[in-house]
Amino acid sequence: MSTQTQISATTVREITDWLYMEAGLLDAGRYREWLDLVAEDLSYIVPLRVTREREAVTDVVEGMTLMDDDADSMEMRVLRLETEYAWAEDPPSRSRHFVTNVQVAPGDSEDEFEVTSNLLLYRTRGDVATYDVLSGERKDVLRRAGDGFRLAKRVVLLDQTTIMTHN
Repeated sequence: MSTQTQISATTVREITDWLYMEAGLLDAGRYREWLDLVAEDLSYIVPLRVTREREAVTDVVEGMTLMDDDADSMEMRVLRLETEYAWAEDPPSRSRHFVTNVQVAPGDSEDEFEVTSNLLLYRTRGDVATYDVLSGERKDVLRRAGDGFRLAKRVVLLDQTTIMTHN
């Protein structure tokens, strides 16, 4: 972490607004626009979690992930959604991202910020009465780029150990 200790209220507000805008793009299915928000060196990881006794150092299984993507693999995910072969998303899911408890700290360089937030994702598909709810903590690295930010790293620590979503 850098020696910079103060994050201005303006910067915290800009980052919070960026997170809300990102959530809005995802909820609207505007994935191509979302890709414009990621850095070329993106690391996006959802580690596998297990239930362990209180004395355990961590409940994250080192080296095992539910998702481990970079900018190129995210591009491939979006390209697939743009084809007629994305059957799991036809018709598209309806989702709502709730982002809360945003905390901002200095990053490793002057233009980076470590951002922790809580996420609640609600998703429903088609006309069925069932829905998915995922909650967790996100640990992001946002990098200032021009007049905005780019997502350089995201680690999503889901609260669930078993993910019951269909896709």
